Amino acid sequence: MFKPKLSVITIVYNNVRDIERTMLSVLGQTYTNIEYIIVDGLSNDGTLEVISKYRDRISKLISEKDKGIYDAMNKGLAIATGDYVIFMNSGDEFYAPDTVTAVFASAEDADIYYGETEMIDDSGQNLGQRRHQAPVAFTWRDFKYGMSISHQAIYLRRSLTEPYDNRYHLSADIDWIIRAAKKAKKIVNVNRYVAKYLVGGMSKKRHRQSLQERFDIMKRYYGLIPTVFNHFVIAFNLGWYWLKNKRTND
Repeated sequence: MFKPKLSVITIVYNNVRDIERTMLSVLGQTYTNIEYIIVDGLSNDGTLEVISKYRDRISKLISEKDKGIYDAMNKGLAIATGDYVIFMNSGDEFYAPDTVTAVFASAEDADIYYGETEMIDDSGQNLGQRRHQAPVAFTWRDFKYGMSISHQAIYLRRSLTEPYDNRYHLSADIDWIIRAAKKAKKIVNVNRYVAKYLVGGMSKKRHRQSLQERFDIMKRYYGLIPTVFNHFVIAFNLGWYWLKNKRTND
């Protein structure tokens, strides 16, 4: 039976409200071959006290100052030993207790597994599917109109991953996934919801910087002229979605 080791990495800093919900979603998985890594930025709001309740079920814990979210993610990636890796950061959740089991049961030995994401708000209310729906088949070119697979919904073979590029502070995950996808031979759509994503975060609070970084990343991979054109398409799709739904569900 195909049962690879999965490294689940949770990044957190001063998020006592959400950390337990995320942790329980990981610890409650029916899949047993999971290495759970938590990287805390030296929280002082009670987050560490919550984490300590489950310390015996956490594989590795780092709690120290970092230089930002992607520096923290690189720390987690550096100590991961799983065949595959996924980031389930504080506030996010696996969609159901059997999610990881279902992902690896969908096909053997893929380089990337991915699925769909449900959006939730601060109160845990379901906001529906992301505006960017996961493509039926995924390649590295499929981010040209935006991040069509959320970070929480993509399982990468760890040997294909490289450190996050610290020149980006808000959109390095796009670059990270593209780099891995360019090397992938077998990419599997599991055709189910696999994650719940808490809307908001720094990319929303610093939206302009996030967009500038995204444009730079897309320009590097897809070329300047196509990226300019694609951003007109992105803007049109965003406007049309907002008119229909009165929210963006990014």
